[in-house]
Amino acid sequence: MTISWIQAALLALFACLSSMPGMGGSSVGNYTLGRPLVGGLVCGIILGDIPTGIIVGCAMQLIYIALVTPGGTVSADVRAVSYIGIPLAMVALKSYGLEADSAQGTALATSFGAMVGTLGTVLFYGTATINLLWQHIGWKAVEKREYKKLYLVDMGLPWISHLICSFIPTLIMCKLGANVVELIKTALPMDGLAMKTLFTVGALLPCVGIAILLKQIVKKAADFVPFFFGFVLAGTMGVNLVGATIVAGMFAIIFYKIKMLSVAKPAAAGTYDDDEEDI
Repeated sequence: MTISWIQAALLALFACLSSMPGMGGSSVGNYTLGRPLVGGLVCGIILGDIPTGIIVGCAMQLIYIALVTPGGTVSADVRAVSYIGIPLAMVALKSYGLEADSAQGTALATSFGAMVGTLGTVLFYGTATINLLWQHIGWKAVEKREYKKLYLVDMGLPWISHLICSFIPTLIMCKLGANVVELIKTALPMDGLAMKTLFTVGALLPCVGIAILLKQIVKKAADFVPFFFGFVLAGTMGVNLVGATIVAGMFAIIFYKIKMLSVAKPAAAGTYDDDEEDI
């Protein structure tokens, strides 16, 4: 598989759009287009291999499933994971002759995602640093009461930042990255120690993402039960992700009803009627 300049440019454009908070709010830009799960579909459409793109995107999403950005602190940039890591992982899978849904294919994909995600942090902070220049221009416009210039500051000038730190790096890395993958294939054969280590580490990375998620939401031992139940459904009954999601939704409704009942009972027990004290 090779990536043409047009395909690389389209990937670079989506990398810009996914990092633009102003695109329908962060919900559409950063938190939708920027997620590997969605980026896998976009990359699959652009590169002409939708199943591989989705499978690779799902594998990388597991690593960053619990990624948060408190106060702008970013440990990994999922924009780079989605539109640099996924295309390069797809090229690597084809180059090594691996199936995306195989154990080795998943491990290779997650390894690429981890490497590119860390590199993308530099691009993220580079974009934020350049945006400070536009913010300074915006404050000057406010001081002079030239409020119409704020449209340019908010919607026009940030594209320069994303052109420098999103479009150009993604374009170059996606286009030239295929040649790098071929060099890696030559230098690191499948049966070598380096590739075996890469596969082993890559297979463990999704566990890290799930562990971080559990650490955030599990407060007591009983909270593990729904997760274990989902794994049992998938492991013994062959329930896919959609079926497990529906079952999880049912449990969420049940837990919500029980929680509301436990809150309502003490409130009802504490009510009393005393008309004489009404004001």
